[in-house]
Amino acid sequence: MRDHAEMELMLKGYGLTTAHILYHMPDHPHLLQSYIWQDYDLAPRFPALIRFVEFWRAKLEGPLHSVRYTHKKLISATEWRNVTGELALH
Repeated sequence: MRDHAEMELMLKGYGLTTAHILYHMPDHPHLLQSYIWQDYDLAPRFPALIRFVEFWRAKLEGPLHSVRYTHKKLISATEWRNVTGELALH
């Protein structure tokens, strides 16, 4: 069931966004910790990533140092084509 929902998101233009987050540890502010976040999101506004960063700032103790992200559209115009026929064997 999950694969069906993910395919619908991809067809609507969503792509996989990966964020590499560096944050200061609450007990040792001079040390940085790394966190990787992934979700389907819409470029260029990235609403899911923005919501997550806002949640982090409001609810978690470790202050953010930096957020680097990459986005890959999983289905592009070159990968999607309409099939007009089907050949069934057996």
